[in-house]
Amino acid sequence: MGVTPTSDEAWMRYAIRLAQRAEQKGEVPVGALIVKNDTCIAEGWNASITRHDPSAHAEIIALREAGKVLGNYRLVNTTLYVTLEPCVMCMGALSQARIKRLVFGAFDPKRGAVCSVLGLADTGFLNHRIQWEGGILASECSTLLKDFFRARR
Repeated sequence: MGVTPTSDEAWMRYAIRLAQRAEQKGEVPVGALIVKNDTCIAEGWNASITRHDPSAHAEIIALREAGKVLGNYRLVNTTLYVTLEPCVMCMGALSQARIKRLVFGAFDPKRGAVCSVLGLADTGFLNHRIQWEGGILASECSTLLKDFFRARR
C-alpha cells in the first residue's frame, strides 16, 4: 500500500500484481484494492483455499481491511479495483459497504454479477447504486486467469 497511481490503468496494474500473489499461493489469481482520496487504503487477493474460507475472495478481503482502516463498515467515496468481474457474493458486499465506484478487468461470462450474467450494479432492488466500468486491462487480466487454469488441467 502507500502507492498513489492516478489512473484506472495504473491501479489495475497494482491489482494484477496482487492477483499474481494469489497465484503464487496456488489460489485463483484475482487481486483487489480499495482507493480513497487517490490512496490505496486496502488490498486483497483470493485466499479461499489457503484460509479454508469460501468467502475469502479478493474483494471481501479488501473490504474487511478497508473497514478496519476507516473504522466504519460504510466505505463511502471509495473505488474498488479488481481483476475479475465480481460474483454475486461480492456484489452484495460491495453494495452493503456503499462502494461508490467499481472498476474491473476481465468480464466473467459464467459468474459475473455486475453485467455478464446478472446486472446487480444496476438492479432496482438494491438501495445503493455502484458506478462501474469493466474491461480495464481486460486482456492482461483474462490471460492471467486462462494461463492459471490451463496449467492446472
